[in-house]
Amino acid sequence: MSRLDRYLLAQLMALFGFFALVLVAVYWLNQAVMMFNQLIADGQSARVVLELTSLALPAVIALLLPLSAFAASIVVLNQMIGESELVVMQATGASPWRLARPALMFGLIVALMLAMLVHVLVPMARAATHDRRAEIAENVAARFVTEGRFQHPTPGVTFFIREISPRGELMDIYLADSRGANATVFLASKAVIVRGDTGPKLLMFEGRAQTLRASDGRLSVTRFADFAYDLGALIEGGAARTPGIRERTTRQLLQGSTEGLGAPGEVSLELARRAAEPLRAPVAAMLGFAALLLGGFSRLGIWRQIVFALVLLLVLQMLVNAADAAAQRTPGLWPLIWLPLAGGTLVVVAMLGWARRSRRAPGPKTERRAAVAGGAP
Repeated sequence: MSRLDRYLLAQLMALFGFFALVLVAVYWLNQAVMMFNQLIADGQSARVVLELTSLALPAVIALLLPLSAFAASIVVLNQMIGESELVVMQATGASPWRLARPALMFGLIVALMLAMLVHVLVPMARAATHDRRAEIAENVAARFVTEGRFQHPTPGVTFFIREISPRGELMDIYLADSRGANATVFLASKAVIVRGDTGPKLLMFEGRAQTLRASDGRLSVTRFADFAYDLGALIEGGAARTPGIRERTTRQLLQGSTEGLGAPGEVSLELARRAAEPLRAPVAAMLGFAALLLGGFSRLGIWRQIVFALVLLLVLQMLVNAADAAAQRTPGLWPLIWLPLAGGTLVVVAMLGWARRSRRAPGPKTERRAAVAGGAP
């Protein structure tokens, strides 16, 4: 690696770290605030909120790394043009292809980071998030058991507790269930929550059940010494569930069985997504770098090249989203995911070729025309 490559690569990596830190922090804080409001309203502690927001970080980082690479390449080349460094490099004979080499190396380094995220860390974080949310959902006391308030854990169910004793016993229970054809109201002097095979259960003592039959409008009252009410049906995600495609690492998808993971083409689609996503980083970085090499010196700056680079990035993202949506509707069309990246690569090659043509040295005919125009005898 030459000194020029090391210099440009150091500049790109420094600004990439800055932009990645700022963008990830802003985006993550925005998501953390929304998650914080939801979890705190459900009675969760700050430790649970911090744990779940931390598990969301790998997906956030994977989403923003290509954008950070693009911003770093734009800013670095803009600074080099503003400080005439690019002019000096070009005067020494460095072609656009030569200048783009450290940018390509930079993009490949970011692609390696993305590959580690999308193939390993993001699926593991999603699986851990699902497991943690399932544990939180089973913690009914933290979910909707709040003393002195009428709770509605699901439509058709109303739950009220007068007091929770220091031993965790629920005192003076009111539970109304009108989801079926017959509405039932349970009244009990005491209850506890126990874990069962199918989920948590509410074990009520010394109470009665009042059932209103919809067929004849008659009310029947049944007294009981103890009665178990299944709370598992009130908890979203309480039942055991096999980890989905996006919650398995790439190694698990390649080595494990694909039965129960949806249509046959969905696994191939997910693998194609994970293989293509890291390549977005070098394509984005090279789009920004190559776009700023177009055009010559202007007193107005290079804002037109910057706008052009932003438009190219926007079009690339729109094509990626369109290809992903088409492949999502028809998993057998998963090769479409590679087309936007291939198109972006061709655009980069075309821009670098155009930049080289516009800056190539004048030939003998051009020199004679310049001499005649200058008044040669």
